[in-house]
Amino acid sequence: MASISGQGTPKLTSAVGNLYYDSILPYREDANMQTREFLARVVDVLLDFVQKVNDRNEKILEFKMPEEMQKLLDLELHDEPLPLKQLLEDCKATLKYQVKTGHPHFFNQLSCGLDVISLAGEWLTAAANTNMFTYEIAPVFILMENIVLEKMRNMIGWKTGDSILAPGGSVSNLYAFLAARHHKFPQYKEKGLTSIPGHLVMFTSDQCHYSVKSCASVCGLGTDYCVCVPSDERGRMIPAQLERLVRYHKDKGHVPFFVNATSGTTVLGAFDPLSEIADICEKYDMWMHVDAAWGGGLLFSKKYRHPRLTGIERADSVTWNPHKLMGTLLQCSTVHFKYEGILLSCNAMSAEYLFMTDKIYDPRFDTGDKVIQCGRHNDIFKLWLQWRGKGTSGFERLMDRLMELSEYMVRRIKEQPDKFYLILEPELVNVSFWYLPKQLRGIPHDANKEIRLGKVCAKLKGRMMQSGTLMVGYQPDDRRPNFFRNIISSAAVTEKDVDFLLSEMDRLGQDIVVE
Repeated sequence: MASISGQGTPKLTSAVGNLYYDSILPYREDANMQTREFLARVVDVLLDFVQKVNDRNEKILEFKMPEEMQKLLDLELHDEPLPLKQLLEDCKATLKYQVKTGHPHFFNQLSCGLDVISLAGEWLTAAANTNMFTYEIAPVFILMENIVLEKMRNMIGWKTGDSILAPGGSVSNLYAFLAARHHKFPQYKEKGLTSIPGHLVMFTSDQCHYSVKSCASVCGLGTDYCVCVPSDERGRMIPAQLERLVRYHKDKGHVPFFVNATSGTTVLGAFDPLSEIADICEKYDMWMHVDAAWGGGLLFSKKYRHPRLTGIERADSVTWNPHKLMGTLLQCSTVHFKYEGILLSCNAMSAEYLFMTDKIYDPRFDTGDKVIQCGRHNDIFKLWLQWRGKGTSGFERLMDRLMELSEYMVRRIKEQPDKFYLILEPELVNVSFWYLPKQLRGIPHDANKEIRLGKVCAKLKGRMMQSGTLMVGYQPDDRRPNFFRNIISSAAVTEKDVDFLLSEMDRLGQDIVVE
C-alpha cells in the first residue's frame, strides 16, 4: 500500500536536519522554509501512522516488557540541544511502540477508533494553543462551545441550563456533586460544614464508576457516606433498594441529598431505571445526577434511546463524554445542568486579574470563573468540526451501527457455544463473555468452571499482547471471576472484524490449560 505521505520514510534534507530549535520559528524570522519543511515531515510521520492504524495487516502493538522498552528507547533529557533530524526520529520511535487504539482489532477500551475529522480538529487546536477561560483570547472557540453545549442540552430534553467541558468524566461528575451541594446548601461555599444540619449522604449503584465514590472522599463526605445501592443481575440499580437506604439514613438523622444514576456502566454497559429513580429523588428532595459518560451517545438514536435513557430529562445534571461512544478524540467530556447560571454561582472566585466586569464585551462570555480549574484546554473544536462533518444524522447512524455490530457479535457467540459463553444480553456495546479452550469444552457449567474460565482470561490476554494481533479487555466483578468485556465503539469495525476477533481468540487460546 502506498504511503499517504508520499514518502517511504519521512526524512529531512541535511540542510534542515542538522539545524537546531533556534534556527526555526519563532527564534528566526527568516526561517519560514526551514520551519515548514520540519513540520511537513512531522505531518508525514503522522499521516503514515494514520494509515497503519487503519491497515488490518498491521499489528496493534509491538509489545515489550517495561525493562526491555527502557533499553530500546532513548528517553534521556540532555544538557545540550539535539538537531531536528533526531527529533523527527524520536517522533517515529514514539509511534512505532505506541498501541494503535484506532485499529479495527482494538476492542480493549471504551474509547476506541481514530476519527480523522476530529483528528484534524485536534491538530488545529494544538496550533491555536489558547486557553478557554476568556472570550478575549478564545472568541471563536467560546462561541462554538456555547452552540454545541446548548445543542446537547436540547437533546437531553432541556430548554435552558448550563454546561461546561471538563478534563474527563471523573471531573464532570465532581462538578455535578459540587453544583448539587451548592444548590441545596448555598451557604456552604462561605461557611463550610458548619452550615449543614447533619451529615450529607449520597447514593449510587454498586456498579457505578469509581469517580462517584471519589467525590465523597475529595469533597469531605467520606466514602462511608457514599452509599452503594444493590443492583440486579443485569447491573441496574434497584429503585426499591435505593428508597430503603434513603429512608434508613433519614431515620438516622443524616441528610440524603444526591443520587447518581448510571446510563452505561463501565463493565456491563447497564442503564439504571431513570424514571423510577427520578420519582424517588422528587419524593425525598434529592439532586439527581445521571452519569451518561459512556451511554450518552445513544441520545442520538431514535431506535436505541428508549427505554435506556427514558427519563433523563428529569435529571438535574448529566455527564456525557463525546470521546467515548461518539468517537471524538480524547479528551472530550461534558457536564450539563438544568439550572442556568449554577456553575458561576457555585464556583466563581471573581479573580480581578482575569474576570474584570468593565470589559468592552459582555463578560458573560468568559467561562473561566464557572470552573474550579482556571486554565482549561480547548476540547471543543475537534467535537464541533466532527459534528459539522457528520451532522446529527451521521451520529445517529454511527450509534445504530455500533449497536448492530454488538448484536451481530452476540449472535456469532451463540452460534459457537462450544467455544464461547455469553454472560448476559448487553444493553450497550459491552459484550461480556468467556472463552473456552479445548480443556474446558464439554464440561458442565458451574462455579468451579467459572473460576477456571477466569484464569483463562489472563493467559489469553497475555497471548494477545505478545502476538499484537488483537486486544480485548477483561476484569472480574462482584458476581463472577475474570471475564472478557468486548467494546465496539470504533467506526472502523465491520462484521469481518468481529469474525476475526472470535477466530483469533480461538487460534491463540485453544491450547490453554488451567488448573
